[in-house]
Amino acid sequence: MDEFEYVFPSIRGVQAHREYYVSQCPLRLIPRLFEFDEVDLPAEIRAQRLINRSRLPEIANYIVDNRSSYVFSALTASVDADVKFELLPGAVDGGRLGLLRIPMTARFVINDGQHRRGAIELALEADPSLGDETIALVFFMDRGLDRSQQMFADLNRYAVRPSPSLGVLYDHRDPWSNLAKDVVAQSWALRDLVEKEKTSLAPRSRKLFTLSAIRNATKALFAGTEESQLEDLTVDAIKFWDGISEGFPEWRMVGDHKLAAGEVRTDFIHPYGTVLHALGRLGNALRSQDPGTDWKHVGLRLAEIDWRKSNGSLWEGRAMTGGRVSKSTNNVILTTNVLKHRLGVPLSPEEQRVEDAFTQPGV
Repeated sequence: MDEFEYVFPSIRGVQAHREYYVSQCPLRLIPRLFEFDEVDLPAEIRAQRLINRSRLPEIANYIVDNRSSYVFSALTASVDADVKFELLPGAVDGGRLGLLRIPMTARFVINDGQHRRGAIELALEADPSLGDETIALVFFMDRGLDRSQQMFADLNRYAVRPSPSLGVLYDHRDPWSNLAKDVVAQSWALRDLVEKEKTSLAPRSRKLFTLSAIRNATKALFAGTEESQLEDLTVDAIKFWDGISEGFPEWRMVGDHKLAAGEVRTDFIHPYGTVLHALGRLGNALRSQDPGTDWKHVGLRLAEIDWRKSNGSLWEGRAMTGGRVSKSTNNVILTTNVLKHRLGVPLSPEEQRVEDAFTQPGV
């Protein structure tokens, strides 16, 4: 054993007949322990992906801006060295609590959390007081690169990001998410029609919209508004959604259980995020003209539009591509243009450019 070593109070565990150790470490030591020195190595002889440094400032800002509430999961690392685990004197825990001694010549390889490590380094530069806070570490013993690579593959194989709607539901920091949740909870038009967990709706789902789609549409409605002012706009947002819903009687029929939500999504385009986003853009333009816009009147004007998917002469290439509703930016804009044309609202320069490209291809 080397004379100089790291000593980590740890809990010893066993997975797949191999010992691993759970400990913690002050944040100020993380950049020293885990260094990135594999940038110039080809992927086949690295044990982790190359770090995407463009992601680091956002993660670092999350830490610094939420000093009293940020949460970081453990870093998982392989240790390429002979280590020693010393049980604490008088331990009665079955030999699990002790001191993990790792020689300072050991090589640490992060299997999960390299972007967290990089963000921690940036956050420490912005706020050195973070150095005394700690992060959990999980150490696996690995005397060869093959296992480190396999560990990286295994740890990421089944990692699934939460759906956007669930992210909105559980995000209490984002003011747009909070606004969307307040609107859905209080709007009679939306209250029982929004799926709050899933992003795609099953054919037999009783919901018409997803929470993420309502958030995006409401954000479009108030585009250009300072986030600090959003708390005061809940009532305005509710008036908007309740008002324009007058133009979509199918929404009310689904809420009253007189029509199946799946039938509406099958036959019409208006429950889809593309159209909701377009409605938000339309609302934003009308608000800029007249903050007191009568949204019920707007809804009744929108009722004059044939929203059926079978109306391909209007929607194909705009809201739909190949008979399916598409949510690309151009599709949203081209759908918005239909709504603005119906209400006599002038197009923005960007909208006019997209419209010209659609109606005059090759010109």
